[in-house]
Amino acid sequence: MTNSLYEPKERAPMPDIQGLLTQSAARHKHLCPRQVLGVRFGLAGGAALGLDVPRTDKRLLVIVETDGCFADGVEVATGASMGHRTLRLADYGKIAAVFVDVKTEQAVRVAPRLDVRQRAHQYAPDERRHYFAQLEGYQRMPDCELLTIQPVALTTPVSTIVSRPIIRTNCAQCGEEIINEREVHQDGRTLCRHCAGDAYYVCTSFI
Repeated sequence: MTNSLYEPKERAPMPDIQGLLTQSAARHKHLCPRQVLGVRFGLAGGAALGLDVPRTDKRLLVIVETDGCFADGVEVATGASMGHRTLRLADYGKIAAVFVDVKTEQAVRVAPRLDVRQRAHQYAPDERRHYFAQLEGYQRMPDCELLTIQPVALTTPVSTIVSRPIIRTNCAQCGEEIINEREVHQDGRTLCRHCAGDAYYVCTSFI
């Protein structure tokens, strides 16, 4: 596998995609185009790495680039989950995901083709409504017309992302416990990311 884009190859019929779509739809009481993309991307990402999906072990690490319906589709197709620490969010606001073989550290990024919405209409010619044309078309389109797959290298080693869950320490400033080696060493002190300045919230007052 090279470091350039490659075209997904046509292969044997996908695993029970309708069953996976039903599982995803059950979480929302409906099926939407982004759920379909999530399922299709999850299947394609596993296939690109030569890994069977959905999985029940921790061999596959998935990093989705947005949350919502798309992420649910990916989770159902791959078996990855936040609870098993095999699903991560890098919130780029993109319908895309990186799939990593934890054992080999081989990784691929799956994203939609830039003209995927237009292509979807070709597979639902009788449907004039864009939303439903995408819903139907995304289920029928071959991988080579639906998505792109690009080998990538993670900027953070897999071992650092996964970390060692048994390691604990306490923040020298707020005193709260830090797990999964997420502490920051700053000026000779061990700090949580919030106290080190990487904060997503600010303290106001207690209710």
